[in-house]
Amino acid sequence: MLLNNNIMKNIPFMLKPAAKDYLWGGQRLNDDFGKKIDMDPLAETWECSTHPDGPSVVSGGEFDGKLLIDVLKEHSEFLGKHCEGLGELPILIKFIDAKADLSVQVHPSDDYAREYENGQLGKSEMWYVLDANKGSKLVYGLKHKCSKGVIRGAIEKGKLEKYLRYVPVKKNDVFFIEAGTIHAIGAGALVAEIQENSNLTYRLYDYDRVDKDGHKRELHVDKGLEVADLSSSNEPRQLMRVLKYRPGVANELLSRCKYFEVYRMLINTERRQKVTYSSDELSFRVLLCYDGCGNISYCAGDGRKEYINIYKGDCIFVPANSEELVLNGVMELLDIRC
Repeated sequence: MLLNNNIMKNIPFMLKPAAKDYLWGGQRLNDDFGKKIDMDPLAETWECSTHPDGPSVVSGGEFDGKLLIDVLKEHSEFLGKHCEGLGELPILIKFIDAKADLSVQVHPSDDYAREYENGQLGKSEMWYVLDANKGSKLVYGLKHKCSKGVIRGAIEKGKLEKYLRYVPVKKNDVFFIEAGTIHAIGAGALVAEIQENSNLTYRLYDYDRVDKDGHKRELHVDKGLEVADLSSSNEPRQLMRVLKYRPGVANELLSRCKYFEVYRMLINTERRQKVTYSSDELSFRVLLCYDGCGNISYCAGDGRKEYINIYKGDCIFVPANSEELVLNGVMELLDIRC
């Protein structure tokens, strides 16, 4: 869509995710979010991704059917000044349905990954718990400081669990998992994950499970122990969060690190209050709807109003320096930026 002066307007567009059928997944991403993906189990959807292992595709509008990575290569200005010259997203955004426990794992730092994994990024990540069964928990580090030998022996004997720190989880919890932290999402948790643009996972322990072909999944104990923080971990506490209100919208900061910022945004325009929204020149933004529905409207090049309908589970990419948007509806979103 072009203006009369042939300058491209920076307008939002919907993304279609890549999907993963890891053995621990369930069907909540289809059942709760209407993904309509023919995959069982459906463990993860990579909602906003330029990673080659699971790239997102634009759905609708001028770039319909194009890979997000190709759009960003053609229009690097969409990324914003903070990401100038990257040509790809520095982050990856997922929905995760843990019907069963995920493997106990650890991710490398950027420095380690650059040196030993062909220049890739490491992986620090944030989890926002969308729902959790009673008794759901996650692994966050170790109860006590341990040596590599102790942990290696525990893995070989199938006794690692007694050294792990387990933390109960509930809906609306937030956890930041820094690279090097031994961790795992437990059964019954439905999670939105925001992470560095990386797919490097060193699996330490997988409960001796086998995949659909009867094979045990590969472990990466040597690399995992090279990067893992084996000191004791304090139980992560939920930080005090403050909802800031203005007509039709409330928002709060969930997490901020050097890789991304994540806000929770609650939209309610039932009383005809319009909510205006736009990115600035510094960063693109991503809106991930995890509850409710509504729409985004904006002014097209010829003065017409255009609309994008948003439903639970949808992901919208908002280019840097976008047109001013108007959000309407009753919905809850994560607002992610770099």
